[in-house]
Amino acid sequence: MINIYCDESCHLEVTNLNKDSQISMALGGITCNELYKREVLNDIRKIKIKHGLSEFGEFKWTKVSDNKLEFYKEITRYFFDNEHLSFRVLVFKRKRDFYYDYYNHNELYYIAYYLLLKLMISPSDNNAIYIDKKDTRGGSKVKELKYKLMSDSDTEFNSDIVQRIQIIDSKDNEMMQLADLFIGAVAYINRIEMGENLNSKAKLEIIELIKKLSGYSLTKTTLIKEKKFNVFIWTPNRERGI
Repeated sequence: MINIYCDESCHLEVTNLNKDSQISMALGGITCNELYKREVLNDIRKIKIKHGLSEFGEFKWTKVSDNKLEFYKEITRYFFDNEHLSFRVLVFKRKRDFYYDYYNHNELYYIAYYLLLKLMISPSDNNAIYIDKKDTRGGSKVKELKYKLMSDSDTEFNSDIVQRIQIIDSKDNEMMQLADLFIGAVAYINRIEMGENLNSKAKLEIIELIKKLSGYSLTKTTLIKEKKFNVFIWTPNRERGI
C-alpha cells in the first residue's frame, strides 16, 4: 500500500480583498509505503523529543521560527536521507491567472488535485490518499475528487488501485505535517519571486537548505522522473481552459 498525504498552501480564492497577497498557491504531498510508515513516524517523534518538542506536538511551516530552527533543519535533512519518503508539489505562481470564466474556484481545486495526484498514484500498488481537514465540507470534497480522478477520458486509469480517499486532521499525523512544511516552503519562495515582501530569516534558511539538498531552485519545474523532490510549475492551458 502506498500512502499519499496531501495538503495545500495559500489556497483561498482570489478576491478584491486579497488579490495582492498570497499571490501563489501550492498543493503537494508526501508519499510513503505502508511498510515503513510506523518507522518514519517513530523517527520523527524522536527528533521532536530531541529538540524539546512534545512527542505528539504539531509542526508546520507557519511555526518555523528562530527558536525551533534546528528542529526544522533536522527534520528536513531526515526527509532527504530517508529513501522511503518522496515529495511532489504543484505550484500556481499567479492564482489570478486561473480561468474563472470556465470554472469556479472549487472546480479548479479538484483539477489541481488531479494534476498533482496523477503522477503520485502508483499503477502497480494499492494507494491510499489522505487530505488535510480544512473545513466541514470534507465528505463532498472526497466525493468530488474521486469523481475527477475516475472521469478523465484522456488517461487510462484503473480506479481499483485507489483503495481510499480520506480526510484526516494534520494535527494528528506527522506525515501530513511534513507535507505542510515543504509545501509552505515552496509556496513562500514562489510568492517572493512574484513580488511579495516576505523576509522571515528562519523560513529563508529552511528554503536554502531544501534548495541545497534537493539541488533545485523550487521556482522551476523539475524533470518528470525526479522522484525525491518533484516540482511542477503549472501554466494555464489557454486552448483547454485549464
